[in-house]
Amino acid sequence: MKLITALLLLVILVMAAKSMFFSFRAQTPADYADTSPAFSLQTHLNGEIRSEGVIFGPTGKMTNSFVARMVGEWDGDTGTLSEEFTYSNGKQQRREWSLKMGANNTFTGTADDIIGEAQGVVSGSTIRMDYQIVLPKESGGHTLTATDWLYLTESGVIMNKSEMRMFGIKVAELIATMRPDPEAQR
Repeated sequence: MKLITALLLLVILVMAAKSMFFSFRAQTPADYADTSPAFSLQTHLNGEIRSEGVIFGPTGKMTNSFVARMVGEWDGDTGTLSEEFTYSNGKQQRREWSLKMGANNTFTGTADDIIGEAQGVVSGSTIRMDYQIVLPKESGGHTLTATDWLYLTESGVIMNKSEMRMFGIKVAELIATMRPDPEAQR
C-alpha cells in the first residue's frame, strides 16, 4: 500500500511540475522581451478589428466557434475595445473593455463580466492578461480564471490563445486571430 501511495504521489508531482514548468502556464512576459515586432495596444488594438476563433471544452473538443467585430479607440493612455461576438450556436455577446496603460508596460482592463481589474503586461511582441470572468447564465454562470496571451506576427495579425480555469483545472481554451477588418478598409 505504501508503494502505491508513493507512486501516486510521484505521478501527481510530475503532473504538477509539467504544468508549472513545461506548459502554456509556464511562459512569462520576460520570455518575449526581446521579440519583435513590438506590440502596442494603442496601435494594434485600434480601429476596426475582425477576430475569428474556436473554443475548446474540458475534454479538448471544440465546443463553439465565433466571429467578432471589435473597435478600439484610444485617447492617450486610456482606451476602449468594444467587442461583438457571433457564435456558431447562434448566440451573440457584447463586451466593452476599458483599458488604461500603466508604468513599465503594464495595463489594466475592466468590463461588465470581469471581476475587478484585468492585469496586463506588454512585452516585446506579446501581451499577457490575467483576469476573472463570469460566464453568461446560459453557459453556467461560473467564474473562471483566465490567462490571455496575444502574439503579434510580422504581418500584423494577432494570434490569441487563452486558457480558462476553475479551481485550478483547465475547463476551456480559446484560439483566435485578430486583424484589421478588411471590410472596414473598403
